Amino acid sequence: MTTPTDTRARVFAVRMWTSLLATQELLSTYLGVRLGLYDDLAAKGPGTVEEIAQRTGVDPRYAREWLEQQAVAGILTVDDAARSAETRVFALPAAHAEVLTVSDSPVSMAALAVLPLGGVAAALPALLEAYRSGDGVSDAVYGVDWREGHAGANRSMFTHQLAGWLRRHAPDVHARLSGAPARVADVACGAGWAGIGLARAFPGIAVDGYDIDADVIDDARGHAADAGLTDRVSFFARDAADPELAGGYDLVCLFDALHEISRPVEVLRACRRLCADGGSVLVLDARVAERFTAPADEIERFQYATSVLHCLPACLSQQPSAGTGTVLRPQTVRELAVEAGFAAVTQLPIDDRFHRLYRLIG
Repeated sequence: MTTPTDTRARVFAVRMWTSLLATQELLSTYLGVRLGLYDDLAAKGPGTVEEIAQRTGVDPRYAREWLEQQAVAGILTVDDAARSAETRVFALPAAHAEVLTVSDSPVSMAALAVLPLGGVAAALPALLEAYRSGDGVSDAVYGVDWREGHAGANRSMFTHQLAGWLRRHAPDVHARLSGAPARVADVACGAGWAGIGLARAFPGIAVDGYDIDADVIDDARGHAADAGLTDRVSFFARDAADPELAGGYDLVCLFDALHEISRPVEVLRACRRLCADGGSVLVLDARVAERFTAPADEIERFQYATSVLHCLPACLSQQPSAGTGTVLRPQTVRELAVEAGFAAVTQLPIDDRFHRLYRLIG
């Protein structure tokens, strides 16, 4: 810059450039996830450009550019940068493999941080139009990247933390699931990881997952089959508000979905009807600040950005819509629950930076 510029502008310009670099590297990481490059390197080990290209079915010239970029970014290692392009050997460190491959590891970021970016990229033209027209953007526009990314984002939490939260913070629910045979309904179940996690933790329960998205139900059924739980975990492409389903469940779960449901009060009423006598309703949703503040911390920034790019447009895609979006503050959850007929709402003191767990009473 050769002309005088406000220092604050320079600082902000650097921030934008750093964001550009991070976005470009994340998009390059998306290529590695979707092309199976990280999976190959994790499973088959280091290789030259030609070896990795042959193993993954990627064009060698593209493979070279991607491998070199990943090494420059410090994601891959290279045995000797001074060697010729044809003889350099590239490797994926084990710690990076855990982050960049899909699994139930708490540090796996492929689903949470990488795949959703592909979904948002696909939806950008529709988002521009929606922001002008006021219309919504359905999940179908975001495609399989968003579906698989969103579905896997909480997999580790449901696998490793959910049962412990119930034991510590809802011991009566834990006892009911641990004792006599019990039934659990997972409303807006997505890819089914919550139900699968609960079934693994409580061998005496049967879980029914409900979602109106037939594609995600197919994914959930596949996950249940892979887990060997199809005898106790079932998934249905069905509206949980169907009166035929009322009154049979010891626990009803609505996890990470309320904020993007167009008619949240109706869904909460359905959850209430699903409960057997003495049953419980648990709602997991985004951890956001009690009230609007600006600027805010990184978690609040993440939640707002997610709402801008997906959750609010998705919520508005079906009308009439409450138009909530990701930033569903605790007071709003209480108001929605009371309108749905619940007597009270309590927050369970779970240790999670991204979520709150509510228990709806009465």
